[in-house]
Amino acid sequence: MNAAFVLEQACTIHRSVGRLAAGLLLGFLLLAAALMPDRAFAHAALIKTDPADGAVLAQAPARFSLTFSEPVSPLVLTLVKPDGTPLALTSFRLGDQTVEIDTPQTLGPGTHVLSWRVISADGHPVGGSLLFSIGAPSAPPAVPEFVDWRLRSAIWLGKVFLYIGLFLGVGGAFAFAWLAGGGQAGRRFVIAAIPCGLIGASLSLGLQGLDALGAPLSHLAQPVIWRTGLGTSFGWTVLIALMALGLGLLSLVGPRATAKPFALAGLAGVGAALAASGHASAAEPQWLTRPMVFLHGVGIAFWAGALMPLGLALKGQSAEAAPFLRRFSWLILPVVAVLAAAGIVLAVIQVQTPTALVDTAYGRLLLIKLGLLVFLFTLAAVNRWKLTASAEAGATEVQRRLSRSIGVEMLIVLAIFGVAAGWRFTPPPRALAIAAGQPASVHIHALKAMADLSITPGHAGPVAASMIIMTGDFGPLDAKEVTLVLSKPDSGIEPLKRAATKPGDGSWRVDNLVIPVPGKWTVRIDILVSDFEMVKIEAPIDIRP
Repeated sequence: MNAAFVLEQACTIHRSVGRLAAGLLLGFLLLAAALMPDRAFAHAALIKTDPADGAVLAQAPARFSLTFSEPVSPLVLTLVKPDGTPLALTSFRLGDQTVEIDTPQTLGPGTHVLSWRVISADGHPVGGSLLFSIGAPSAPPAVPEFVDWRLRSAIWLGKVFLYIGLFLGVGGAFAFAWLAGGGQAGRRFVIAAIPCGLIGASLSLGLQGLDALGAPLSHLAQPVIWRTGLGTSFGWTVLIALMALGLGLLSLVGPRATAKPFALAGLAGVGAALAASGHASAAEPQWLTRPMVFLHGVGIAFWAGALMPLGLALKGQSAEAAPFLRRFSWLILPVVAVLAAAGIVLAVIQVQTPTALVDTAYGRLLLIKLGLLVFLFTLAAVNRWKLTASAEAGATEVQRRLSRSIGVEMLIVLAIFGVAAGWRFTPPPRALAIAAGQPASVHIHALKAMADLSITPGHAGPVAASMIIMTGDFGPLDAKEVTLVLSKPDSGIEPLKRAATKPGDGSWRVDNLVIPVPGKWTVRIDILVSDFEMVKIEAPIDIRP
């Protein structure tokens, strides 16, 4: 076998590997685009129930309905009877944003609890419950509501491990392939970070299933837990992350000719994995947020992944340290610019108003992250403009100082990972604002008349009310006058009476109405049917804070 033949075969293999990596890179980008839904979703919020929370019914309802701010997938639906007996509700239908649930059996008198747990489009589970009574209210059945801190801690830890694998492992593999110039310092650390990511990704999938179903850690081995986790949008994140971690590992331990294409495809996989699920990727507008998440993730992996290999190369004063530093310092400025721009865009979309930075848990975590980033950027700027030139020139003491400074950067990066993992448990202000803007609605049904009332927005403050008036058998009712009466005697608030107007679209409206306090109000609608007949119908309605 002559040398020319061997060289030709090596070139053929190199081209094949290059095409394979390019195909994987293109596949990641296409997959990220395919995961973009046709409409923008937010964190799901319950906006209407039938029966209403706290309602007292004359007889058992034929069905229950839950209406959310976006389409959801039910995970666990349970009805708790007055004696505390739970009944699993397995017969339901999905219609756009409403879940209609069949009543399992004839229900007796007393207070019942309908408990629900659904998965929203961003992959995060949402749960809650409502009370209703048949006949007369009774003592509500005991429904334990507690936060499983062991599960939350495990979810948080799994996220941190996943970030270490993606950013320090796959990002470090990219640094070795494209920046290190054959240096070996920090290689063991990067190789060790990738199994951390593999463990974190796999564990997070099962923990996602536990959280979705509201199950304890002891149920982790059950197949239904893993099927549920895989069925959420977070399942795509895990699958893509596993591919990216595998590509990063192949670039480190495989032939040198395959290192660069595999490392590049792995870096793209980091961005695609993060863009596949999560609060930011599910925000509106999708055409902007998913690419921003992709760029933000790739930028973090490039920067964070290079820190440990570069710091150890400078500490050991290897021959490759100065070229490594030169390449990194030349590329990091545009990378940080893109990283910061993407982060600012995502923060503006998620937070929306400056007050949300203080008023919400999500905003307060963002402030902590921003504080760490200011420290990190300041330290990086000092390293870039004060130390890099001397370190590239071979100044031994400056290289040691820069190595120590990079070690501090690494600690800040790990702290940022921990803060970012905490966002898993906090809906963004964007989602809270959407929920707050949803109307409070109630259906009032009596023998002679009925009405569908919506108060928008459904929280205390300036609102507008819209009413559709019908006969008791759902026929048209041409009322002469309609008056809306709101009262809350337990807060000492006298009835608020407002005459409704008819805008011409078949509804009755009351504008410029102010509801002073949140809570359970009694709404009454006085309908003047004729000069001699007045029909009054009333029901409770919940006004949010």
